[in-house]
Amino acid sequence: MATIDITEAQFAQTIEENDIVFVDFWAAWCGPCRQFAPVFQEASEKFPEVTFAKVDTEAEQGLAAAAGITSIPTLMAFRDKVLVFSQPGALGAPQLADLIEAVKGIDMQEVHAQIAEKDAAAT
Repeated sequence: MATIDITEAQFAQTIEENDIVFVDFWAAWCGPCRQFAPVFQEASEKFPEVTFAKVDTEAEQGLAAAAGITSIPTLMAFRDKVLVFSQPGALGAPQLADLIEAVKGIDMQEVHAQIAEKDAAAT
């Protein structure tokens, strides 16, 4: 599957409608972003069961601000609507493949249980 470009209007829907979503926050003027783009694209072809989305931080400044993006590229991973990874910096192909496998291997029942515990403790 190819990467998709998403806007602020599409962001929540993309996260909600897909089991695993990797989001690359980037900008055209960013050298490391341009270096990471083919790695991200290649991963999208290698892992068709994962949704790969790109957010142009110049065009989507409100979304970038809401996501707390302070450095680009920043990669975020969502699993079952939960942010499970967020880190600035470009990854190489082997590191990205390892990260994708790690996200796929997360025990989401445990994650949801931890979130429920945290929410209960906060009330």
